[in-house]
Amino acid sequence: MFKTKNILMLLCFLLIAALVAGCGGGQPAEQGEKNGAGAEPEVIKIGFLGDLTGDTAIYGQHTLDGMEMAAAKLNDGGGVLGKQIEIVVEDHRYDKAEAANIVQKFINQDQVVGIVGDPTTGITKATAPISNKGEVVQISAGSTGPDVVEIGPYIFRNTLLDTVGAPATVDYMINELGFKKVALITAVNSDYSVGLSKIFKETIEENGGEIVIEESLQEGDTDFSGQISNIKNKNPEVIVYSGYYTEGGLLMKEVRKQGMTDIVMVGGDGLQAPTFWELGGNAVEGSISYCGFSPEQPTAETAKFIEEFQAKYGNEPDMFNAQGYDAVMIIADAIDKAGSADPKVFKDSMAQTKDFPGVSGVTTFRENREPIKSPVYLLQVKDQKWTLLKKVPVEM
Repeated sequence: MFKTKNILMLLCFLLIAALVAGCGGGQPAEQGEKNGAGAEPEVIKIGFLGDLTGDTAIYGQHTLDGMEMAAAKLNDGGGVLGKQIEIVVEDHRYDKAEAANIVQKFINQDQVVGIVGDPTTGITKATAPISNKGEVVQISAGSTGPDVVEIGPYIFRNTLLDTVGAPATVDYMINELGFKKVALITAVNSDYSVGLSKIFKETIEENGGEIVIEESLQEGDTDFSGQISNIKNKNPEVIVYSGYYTEGGLLMKEVRKQGMTDIVMVGGDGLQAPTFWELGGNAVEGSISYCGFSPEQPTAETAKFIEEFQAKYGNEPDMFNAQGYDAVMIIADAIDKAGSADPKVFKDSMAQTKDFPGVSGVTTFRENREPIKSPVYLLQVKDQKWTLLKKVPVEM
């Protein structure tokens, strides 16, 4: 009886062992590594963090178009380190909480190696701490406000900074156009606008200008009759608005409605979208803005990009198309130089980027990963289009 029981137990053990081996439990270690979590990815994933359906959807869609064009170009050339680039797309709808959730998904679920971040400063500052903690590179293709790269060593941006563009614009506004009496308007619920107004205010005063009145608004407001009435009573020579295109267009429409026929608006690259003149109509003619990209007087790299972009999309690219394209190319260049798609490795190569010949301008990262881009393009609305007014070189 004792022997029979032991023999039965031994047979059961052998049967279970055979079943486990047949189900793959005994597969060679090499095969397990190929199929398991530690396997080398077949593609290199880059996340698109942008707005496709919200208030800044034009920025997001244009950034994505540039990114996808860059990915296609890289893949046609064999990819990076022999792997194809895949753009993972999500829509945060210009909502900070949703953007934060998307970055968590990119890192924990999609396992992206890099994120091309939102063009706005507010969304970037809300999501950059998550990327930095998750040790995944995030490069914003547009945020220009303060206190972004300071968040951590995995955070970059590729755009003309307000600290460079705004002073060049103010110098032109005061010392060449002679507009010294300024009305300054700030969107107080926008990180971008608050930061830019501070820079404008400082540089206006440094150049001998006078801010005769400061007014505020909220993003999403549509009635600006009170603010413009107050401004009209102070008789400024120019209106400086530090916010985005929607409110900018509506502000200038109210300006004309109240009989201020000659005054123009000056602002940052937040004004640069067709919505600006779609809402403002002829009221925004003559408005002035700055950015780091212009299809006029292009470099050889920019001219080729414009030609290829028009062939692909049927229209002329803007700064967000160009900066989205360059952001992907800068990540790819860093991965290639590092010989690794691990962000812990290639972030150091990325930080050493110098004189990168992008289609949105030549880019060099300083020691703090802040970009230096040259030149500054001053643009003016003429016939419902941003046209080149002046090109201002920047010392690299």
